[in-house]
Amino acid sequence: MLFLFLLRDAPGSIPIMGLTLLVALYLTVIELREMRPQRKWWAWWLSLVFLLHFVGYLALRGYGVWVRRRDNARV
Repeated sequence: MLFLFLLRDAPGSIPIMGLTLLVALYLTVIELREMRPQRKWWAWWLSLVFLLHFVGYLALRGYGVWVRRRDNARV
């Protein structure tokens, strides 16, 4: 969303950035369904991805990998 605000004067950027934001939010929902966090974490991750776009989504992916490795190390 911050990218949309900053690049609002660039021609043709709004539809492309809006579409990529929707894709990032969709991928976030898929990732969160796998992780099954509490509702507070759902809201936190979705708002982070909404504000930071794919940077937020990449942070979620990194967190998911870290959690999976931590859980596998305990076994």
